Amino acid sequence: MNKKISIIVAIAKNNAIGKDNKLLWHISDDLKRFKKITSGCTVIMGKNTFYSLPVRPLPNRKNIVITDIPNEQIEGCIMAYSIDDAINKCDDTQENFIIGGASVYGQFLTIANKLYITKVDKDFEGDCFFPEINMNEWMLISTENGQPDGKNDFKYSYLTYIRKEK
Repeated sequence: MNKKISIIVAIAKNNAIGKDNKLLWHISDDLKRFKKITSGCTVIMGKNTFYSLPVRPLPNRKNIVITDIPNEQIEGCIMAYSIDDAINKCDDTQENFIIGGASVYGQFLTIANKLYITKVDKDFEGDCFFPEINMNEWMLISTENGQPDGKNDFKYSYLTYIRKEK
């Protein structure tokens, strides 16, 4: 596969990523970073993630929504009816970002080339968790500590990984 598939996600210390179809925290810098990294690119998500977005579809991005309901349509989105269908609809010339939820992350983790992880240094109660990452398959290429904003009582960092050559 020659398409650039990247995962972008914010993960708590206990791998929690959401609860009741909502984010577990609000980190303004992280949301700005997400927008900067994904703008102009393709974002791929499950239907629940799509409906959790405050603005939908995400502006200045090609939005691909994965559903298992045949012929379902969501205005302003490209529908995919399987993971393979989503991959086929990805851009061939630039990065394509997987933005959730947990089952979509799990299905793309084995084929992604790059991970953009915001690691939150705190456990959160969640009902949605990121799958375990086999760190033997990934190489850390950058780390940046997030800046405290006075709204959160935890530290966080931005970690970027690329898949190791086999």
